[in-house]
Amino acid sequence: MSTVIQRSLSFLLIGASTILGACASTSGSQEDPYVMFRELMPRSILILPPINESVDPNGTYSWLTTASQPVGEKGFYVFPVAIVDEFMKENGLPNPEDMHAAPLDKIGEIFGADAVMYVTLEQFGQKFEILQSVTRIVARAELVDVKTGQMLWSDRVVHSASNSNSSGSGLLGALVSATIEQVADTINDTSHDAARFANREMFARPGSGLLPGPTHPRFAEQMAEAAAAAAEAEADGEAEREILEEPLPAE
Repeated sequence: MSTVIQRSLSFLLIGASTILGACASTSGSQEDPYVMFRELMPRSILILPPINESVDPNGTYSWLTTASQPVGEKGFYVFPVAIVDEFMKENGLPNPEDMHAAPLDKIGEIFGADAVMYVTLEQFGQKFEILQSVTRIVARAELVDVKTGQMLWSDRVVHSASNSNSSGSGLLGALVSATIEQVADTINDTSHDAARFANREMFARPGSGLLPGPTHPRFAEQMAEAAAAAAEAEADGEAEREILEEPLPAE
């Protein structure tokens, strides 16, 4: 094989290795969205009352009262939401929009929180849809590090629960049944129960929920697994660099 062909093949191999290495690196970073979460792992989380974009005026506090438990069960200290809410209101922040705009350094100074949970309710409450009553909750959340302002985690949940009324009593009977059920749901506030399920789904869902925190039984295990995976990726990258640094064939 001529020297020219050897050089051409060598350059092609180097180019291919570089592209594949870059693709692998990009793919790896996309596969692990928890890098900053682990690096800046918070011990305490302050949950602010959510901004309510829905038409249900009870959405903010119905959601807020069901959020602490699933976050706490993930191994984090959660500041009492009622105390935080009252303190904010007494200090000139009367609504969730104002609370969300509060500077992180002030929140850290006053409460000593490591991270803040910001939530927006896109939809919240019940709707009457022909022959059934539907409770729908759509919410998005972001966890932000207080010291750096770095977003550690984000997710969005869509939760629906419906009660079908397709009984054997005909259309009129189904409509009457659905109307009665909607009134009963309003009295019993099924949106509150739906908020509990939606929060658990968002914060505890495997693969997209919060990581186990410092007091969770699996905390040390998952940190060790992540460290091992990072070490393996580094070793693979080093092997690729060694291949690229190999000298070209002599002429």
